[in-house]
Amino acid sequence: MDLEGFAKRGLARGDGQIKEKLVAMIKEVKDIAPKRADALAEAVLQEAGATLHPRGEVFELHEVGVTMGDFGVGSRGLGDFYAHTKIAEVIGKTSAVVDSGELDDSGVVKAGGKYIVLTVDGMHSRLSDYPFLAGFHVTRAALRDIYVMGSRPVALFSDVHLADDGDLSRLFDHIAGIATVSDLVGVPLITGSTLRIGGDMVIGDRLTGCVGAVGVADRLTPRRDARAGDVIMMTEGAGGGTTCAAALYYDRHEVVSETLNVKFLEAASALVEEEHEIHAMTDVTNGGIRGDAKEISHTAGVKLVFEEGRMRRLVNPRVKEMLDEQSIDYLGVSIDALLVIAPEEAADAILRTVRGTGVAMDVIGRVEEGRGAVLVEEGREKEFVPRFRESAYTPIKKAVGEGAERDFEEMRAKVDQAALRAAEKKAKFVDQIRKHNSNFTYENAGYID
Repeated sequence: MDLEGFAKRGLARGDGQIKEKLVAMIKEVKDIAPKRADALAEAVLQEAGATLHPRGEVFELHEVGVTMGDFGVGSRGLGDFYAHTKIAEVIGKTSAVVDSGELDDSGVVKAGGKYIVLTVDGMHSRLSDYPFLAGFHVTRAALRDIYVMGSRPVALFSDVHLADDGDLSRLFDHIAGIATVSDLVGVPLITGSTLRIGGDMVIGDRLTGCVGAVGVADRLTPRRDARAGDVIMMTEGAGGGTTCAAALYYDRHEVVSETLNVKFLEAASALVEEEHEIHAMTDVTNGGIRGDAKEISHTAGVKLVFEEGRMRRLVNPRVKEMLDEQSIDYLGVSIDALLVIAPEEAADAILRTVRGTGVAMDVIGRVEEGRGAVLVEEGREKEFVPRFRESAYTPIKKAVGEGAERDFEEMRAKVDQAALRAAEKKAKFVDQIRKHNSNFTYENAGYID
């Protein structure tokens, strides 16, 4: 429960019972004396009131009336992909070899004659009550992003936030999940941060956090390098955090065990070590192949053609059965498969390497001149695009739906406005701080007599 947010909303609308409501919320979660709950509520209101209308240019925020949920940010669909292009615009062009503007899951800089690859992944929010699984799958996700850039992972780091009432066993269980993958693939977890969510202002036992990874490479395999004439190959996939969430919340708990493997990492590691001629790699994760197809086409300026029948055979049978049973489109969710785009003449050697690790792999499509993506199903081509949100894979997601509830173009114009204002604010404060620093001396600041 977010006490601060609740208090600010109540104060803004002049709720005369806001204190009593806060006391009730606090007592709902915390087993404390009424006087203690009253004192906490009073302190929350004091802090919320002090910051309800902060004074100063740096605090200014012009809301545009489009929420994360409205626009589908984090739901791996059209709105999410668009928001990421706007994030790249706010950041601006950088000196990186690969930056956020290219929509890859890892960024790359060059140092000491090597490519340094860096990524970070947030844990699956619906795995908060299952800390080990959350740690296991977010670590796999981070390592996937390193490997698909053609890099060898060398280190892991973590950031975990546990709400004030969370039992410490949850913290250690989460770290154990991270360390399990670390031990299996031989990549050390070397540093991290441990904090409470919202400090004293958030009560409950919600867990969230992220895992990052660092890799080193001599050459890269970014999405932008996909070329017309290439073939598309995919490994078998059994899903990760998304499949776990679907299995948990549809009471198919036995399916979770199918996801506890490091097949992707073993296959990708073998490819990196063999140094095959590979143009691009990616992981089929949130948003599914639908999302990957859109991003690769956008970044590389090519058209992708996928064979549905070949892809279907590579999905774990128990996972596919569950997805079909719940009417979840396997093409629109994470299946934790490795997608490799390479010259046709290199395909046989790549397939041999991956299959040699015990992981199934097959050619599932091709790259052509043009734009966009198509799906070949029973001999007929269909447009292959992401939906507004990824396939609804839990009951609550089905209740929310996969489409936009508001006009997308209207929201997009407002999102453009918000991103533009943020970029302008960044430029303004960069200029102000630089000017201040250039004029600053210890003498005129009064630090030296």
